Amino acid sequence: MGTEKKYKTFRSFYPYYLTEHADSSNRRLHFIGTALLIGCLITGIVTGKWWWFAAIPVVGYGFAWVGHFFIEKNKPATFTYPLYSLASDFVMFWHTLTGQVGRRLEDAKKTVTQ
Repeated sequence: MGTEKKYKTFRSFYPYYLTEHADSSNRRLHFIGTALLIGCLITGIVTGKWWWFAAIPVVGYGFAWVGHFFIEKNKPATFTYPLYSLASDFVMFWHTLTGQVGRRLEDAKKTVTQ
């Protein structure tokens, strides 16, 4: 039984996070969930209907967990590193939006031992 690496910084955690999202279908689900989360947040603020905020964890975690449990078949990092994982999801969203995620994932695979 191996010991799990403990991540002390976001900088060291993010490459690991990317390798846990190696399948592009899983990353797509994360992207959709994060986009919907942002949409719910903005809609809640603009309309003043607070039930939109209740939808945020449903769409955010719902899409992500489907990707992990059924596509990657791994445990979501949020169970062990909730804050780093949340921040990483937004960074991965940005890297996907700006076309950087493929290069970042390849770099991560070189530095992370699984």
